[in-house]
Amino acid sequence: MSQLFSTINIGSILLKNRLVVSPMCQYSATDGLANNWHLVHLGQFAVGGAAAIIQEATAITAEGRISDGDLGIWDDCHINKLKEITAFIKENGSVPGIQLAHAGRKASSNKPWLGRNQFSPTDPQGWQTVAPSPIAFHAGDHEPQKLSIAAIEILIEQFGAATRRAIQAGYEIIELHAAHGYLIHQFLSPLSNSRRDIYGGTFENRIRFLVEIVKKVKQEITTQNLWIRISATDWAVNGWDLQQSISLSKLLYTLGVDLIDVSSGGLVSHQKIDIKPAYQLPFATAIKENTENKVGTVGLIKTAVEAAEIIAKKQADLILIGRGFLDDPHLPLHFAKELAADIPWPKQYERAKQL
Repeated sequence: MSQLFSTINIGSILLKNRLVVSPMCQYSATDGLANNWHLVHLGQFAVGGAAAIIQEATAITAEGRISDGDLGIWDDCHINKLKEITAFIKENGSVPGIQLAHAGRKASSNKPWLGRNQFSPTDPQGWQTVAPSPIAFHAGDHEPQKLSIAAIEILIEQFGAATRRAIQAGYEIIELHAAHGYLIHQFLSPLSNSRRDIYGGTFENRIRFLVEIVKKVKQEITTQNLWIRISATDWAVNGWDLQQSISLSKLLYTLGVDLIDVSSGGLVSHQKIDIKPAYQLPFATAIKENTENKVGTVGLIKTAVEAAEIIAKKQADLILIGRGFLDDPHLPLHFAKELAADIPWPKQYERAKQL
């Protein structure tokens, strides 16, 4: 059988194959509350054979949402519907995960199908954004408020509280969103972090916010996995780069992080990305080859053959796919057919297995 459908232990969790649903924002919540859209959206991937499903960026504070349609986990009232979602995922043989996030200077934005424009703090749909430094993402955006050290310390506590709620809700993978230009990434990169205190300047200072969050989250975790999604490079001169990502990954391994989910970009509007099939794979492979971390790769991996080859060549441990799962929620079942791998189908769907 193709190694793409081999099991793998990540920390204390056994995954039944190497195909994982990448976090994908749905912009369909109200006041951070999940609803039946999220249940069906995430549940279909479990039915379709995904080993694990990482829920969209879920805000640790109301102000940390990208838009007012983002999911949230800043209040206990968010837990009940999330419990329903995780129970369904588990009942159908997959592992539920959640991506804990804060959008920082990229918050207070409109839904993508309505233009993505950033709302003013005085707009009824908007709020004041925060960041390590008062540097806007786009020239026309509203300047974020620089976080004080006291405010940073509160955010670290809020990541811990969000983790506690996530575990109560039944998630078995906790992923911290330190990529795509959101708040943690904003601290990592010198292009968005011009601080001159203990959270800025040197590499050790710029990673401090993430390191302190990891330590706080680890205090809440028992048997759950801790994953970190990073942008391996900013695709911009003098920004965060692969060598810093390797150094960070080595440190995160010593702190007990179970997997590095390797993406790239999103920090600055002037990024220059060379987009092509599997364009982010070399970053994941470099981290895998130069550290002891388990590594996931993402980015335009479209075919069963491509995914299987990555696993067979040990270029990454997991394949995380987003848009491919939106196009085909039963992607693992169909990849298995293509690779002549005989894997179980849901009994309700077995009549279609031989088509």
